[in-house]
Amino acid sequence: MNNVWRDTWLTFERQMRLSLRNPIWVALGLIQPLMYLALFGPLLKPVVANTPGLPPGDEWQVFAPGLLVQLGLFGAAFVGFGLVAEYRAGVIERQRVSPASRVSLLAGRVLRDVVVIVVQTLLLLAAAVPFGLRAPIAGVLLSLLIVAGLGAAFASLSYGCALLLKSEDALAPLLNGLAMPLLLLSGILLPMSLAPGWLRRLSDVNPLKHTVDATRSFFTGDLTSSAALWGSLATIGLVAVSLWFGARTFRRESA
Repeated sequence: MNNVWRDTWLTFERQMRLSLRNPIWVALGLIQPLMYLALFGPLLKPVVANTPGLPPGDEWQVFAPGLLVQLGLFGAAFVGFGLVAEYRAGVIERQRVSPASRVSLLAGRVLRDVVVIVVQTLLLLAAAVPFGLRAPIAGVLLSLLIVAGLGAAFASLSYGCALLLKSEDALAPLLNGLAMPLLLLSGILLPMSLAPGWLRRLSDVNPLKHTVDATRSFFTGDLTSSAALWGSLATIGLVAVSLWFGARTFRRESA
């Protein structure tokens, strides 16, 4: 067990050094949510006031939590491209012949991605405060845990798919084909209560929809609501399945 923790930390240190050498990628990951914040957020006040079906809270307590979930999704869903590049350069092959735990090779990378996403999340929240975002500290901290969990889940899925496909041409349509429906059916931009019945039923099986509901409950200070409970459980389930898939893929591909 000590070796696993040590190997995870060594992998994390290496991956973090690579990220710090190119900090522009951290900034680029913030561009899309910041554009939504600045260009779309101010339009939401009349929408929230006149649209039935939106959860309680003002426009920023409705919109900002959704942006955090979006950041957790898209900030981690495409990290697998870096693994494909490492595979092509022979890095993965060299790591295979090392005594490092195969699970730690995944865990160290995922930990780096979680740290980057949490930093991006804090910057996004700081940028949202001048726009009018107000939320209880406890709710913000719980939301950070949710976003970190999403980052771990989608990073694990991305790495697992990358190691199976070993091709950017195959990985890109797969990840886009998964990420876009999850985003559109999550209720981040529009409430799913406006959708027809079949679309609402489809969104109910989307774990991100429940995650969004949970973070919105946290931002309004309702920490013990049913939405907060089910959203937290859905996120935990997604993290567990994704980590299992990623770890299993690393073990099999490194055998």
